[in-house]
Amino acid sequence: MQLVDTHAHLDEDAFSTDVEDVMARAGDAGVVTILTIGITADTSRSAVALAERFDNVYAVVGIQPNYASQVQPDDWNTIEELAAHPRVVGIGETGLDRYWDYAPIEVQAEYFDRHLELSRRIDKPFVIHCRDAEADVVAQLQRAAEQGPLNGVMHSFCGDAETAAACLDLGLHISFAGMLTFKKNDELRATAATIPADRLLVETDAPYLAPVPNRGKRNEPANVVHTARCLADARGVELAEIAAKTTENARRLFRLPVV
Repeated sequence: MQLVDTHAHLDEDAFSTDVEDVMARAGDAGVVTILTIGITADTSRSAVALAERFDNVYAVVGIQPNYASQVQPDDWNTIEELAAHPRVVGIGETGLDRYWDYAPIEVQAEYFDRHLELSRRIDKPFVIHCRDAEADVVAQLQRAAEQGPLNGVMHSFCGDAETAAACLDLGLHISFAGMLTFKKNDELRATAATIPADRLLVETDAPYLAPVPNRGKRNEPANVVHTARCLADARGVELAEIAAKTTENARRLFRLPVV
């Protein structure tokens, strides 16, 4: 069985002392590829460095919406330069966040558009962060779709079935993280059961959002198997089927090599 963790933050301080052990446990759990995600210019550089260090790690580079108001004059140029790196397979994470309100929504929207344009220009998929902003994200994506087809993923999806349907209509993939396993999230599991199999992805968002049975602990890529198992149960299929399909989808979307 092989799995791809399509969203982790391996550059976080939580992994600073034992990233080699984390990678080894991921391999033991069947995780053959990990995408490590940038949220600022500096963390995007770190993501690329990790992708250069580990053969089974690839980078996604961008400025997460909560950091959009902290961008320095050369930061966007850095993102564009890093985006061309051969170990970079995606652009983001980008999107909108009305929960934390760390950056004005207008600034978030400006950088969201920048990421979408860069994604289209260099033909690498985008990764969307969305918190308490589903209607806004869908509306901005619909406007972007007027310029041509979209290619990306809703990361750590926790929206409703209507939002999922709108994103699917726009051509996006839907990725599920540890929140899928939380006891209270019956509605999210019901939505997950409706997603077409060829649009499904799994992730950890490590070191955050550890799934049951590790909730409350540091999350790491090996734990993606728990989310995959929960997704399989929600859809009434075997874990091996979900692992195979989500791995196939991740390889197709991010143009990852078969290992």
